[in-house]
Amino acid sequence: MVTLEPLRPDHADALLAFERENRAYFARTVPDRGDTFFTAAGFAARLQALLDEQHARVCRFHVVLGEDGELIGRINLIDLVDGSAELGYRIGEQAAGRGVATAAVAQVCRLAATDYGLTSLTAVTTLDNAASMRVLARNGFTRVENTTVGGQPGVRYERRHLGTAPDSP
Repeated sequence: MVTLEPLRPDHADALLAFERENRAYFARTVPDRGDTFFTAAGFAARLQALLDEQHARVCRFHVVLGEDGELIGRINLIDLVDGSAELGYRIGEQAAGRGVATAAVAQVCRLAATDYGLTSLTAVTTLDNAASMRVLARNGFTRVENTTVGGQPGVRYERRHLGTAPDSP
């Protein structure tokens, strides 16, 4: 259904097009990244910073590709420390509601355990992002506390024991 690839420099054009195409859609549930992010120069600088972090093994960034190889999302593991990381993801509007996020999160959980040696992940979402909360629950994440996300009420989730299959929600 979906394929994950580690972020590479040659993803730049497709990734910028994806971000521009989905800017308004994402802004409905997550804070907007600001105008500079969507300029060619601003995006190039941000992409290079991400690639540098990935090279340093501080973070792991991935693109999500659909059945035809088109870029339909991104999924990231941020701040890899002591066997843990924070999960973040965004799936484009055209692919939303088709199980893409659930499948991508399942794949990155497996990668986190098998390839990156992680044992636990955390994730945050706003309270008004019910779809993201369902994706996390389907992938064995447990709601652990209320928080704020971009100044909005949110919730933090956690999944421990990545090497085991998640419990059915």
